[in-house]
Amino acid sequence: MSLYAIADFHLALSGDKPMDIFGDNWINHHEKIKNNWINIITKEDTVLVAGDISWSMHMDEGMKDLEWIHKLPGTKIFVKGNHDYFWTSITKLNNLYDDMKFIQNNFFTYKDYAICGTRGWVSPEYESFKVHDEKIYKRELIRLRLSLDSAIKSGYTNIIVMLHYPPFVEDITKNNELVDLIEEYRVKKVIYGHLHGPALQKIKALVIRNEVEYIITSCDYINFTPIKIMN
Repeated sequence: MSLYAIADFHLALSGDKPMDIFGDNWINHHEKIKNNWINIITKEDTVLVAGDISWSMHMDEGMKDLEWIHKLPGTKIFVKGNHDYFWTSITKLNNLYDDMKFIQNNFFTYKDYAICGTRGWVSPEYESFKVHDEKIYKRELIRLRLSLDSAIKSGYTNIIVMLHYPPFVEDITKNNELVDLIEEYRVKKVIYGHLHGPALQKIKALVIRNEVEYIITSCDYINFTPIKIMN
């Protein structure tokens, strides 16, 4: 039994949404994910999926993608990505399959760890950060705190956070409210994705700040293969 992580499936099994704009390595990327997954993941393992699950705009369209994921071995825990428009009713999602769990103001567990999370948003350090971004960013902070509080109230002290957006830009030394919140709750590890192509060139696979490990798991960064987070 081990814990793995991956992000950015970008499935489009019900339509046509090629991802090779980010490079030839994205050609037939869903087959790469499937083959790599079944080679290393067993039914006893758990995989954290940090958003951008499907390109589908509606739940009915997304069911083919969700069914595809369901057939992969292991338990899967998800947070929402910026492209996951199919994600509407959290209750409906969590009632679909026993092996697929969706985080929204709640948490799930792996051994003695609480898995918390939210989508996140663009970091305030970006020059392009506008007033409307501030509103969304604050809302995501609230959602993460709700998730963390639910875990703390249930007695968990070991916490892993899953975000879709990176919680910081290249300079991890600069504080922002999201990083402050993560450190406030003494989170052990942060899993994130979202970045692709040239945006990955300045990213390190693992960054440690104030005893928190930040791990990027974008599909094209980890060669479309779930990476082991812990046993």
